[in-house]
Amino acid sequence: MFEILEHTADIGLRAWGATLQEAFENAATALSAIVVELDDIDPRIAYPIAASGDDDQSLLVNWLDEALYYLDARRIVLRRFRIEHFGDGRVAGQAWGEPRDPLKHRPKVIVKGVTYHQLKIEQRPDGWQVQVFLDI
Repeated sequence: MFEILEHTADIGLRAWGATLQEAFENAATALSAIVVELDDIDPRIAYPIAASGDDDQSLLVNWLDEALYYLDARRIVLRRFRIEHFGDGRVAGQAWGEPRDPLKHRPKVIVKGVTYHQLKIEQRPDGWQVQVFLDI
């Protein structure tokens, strides 16, 4: 579904999916896994999540920025993502999680932002692969 990539100053993620939408969903899950332990999150509340962009690269960065906004600014941890609309420069769907509780949700890494550094989106014979690095 996804893997975490080590880097000297940042941390990256690579995610796969049968569709580009599924790769975006898995990338958002990977971002959450970098920030907190996924097993600590009870995906009991649905939150709307959406982003727009001029191309697939900016759409991916903005989608992950929205997930990071929930994690950082809104203090909501997210475990599962489902995209319901993908196209016309827009991605929208639902994310499931719960309000962040410092006693329950063990922090791992503080992510400052999503970057375009080594950003890749590739269609492969078996589906899609996305790669992005995060500023920590």
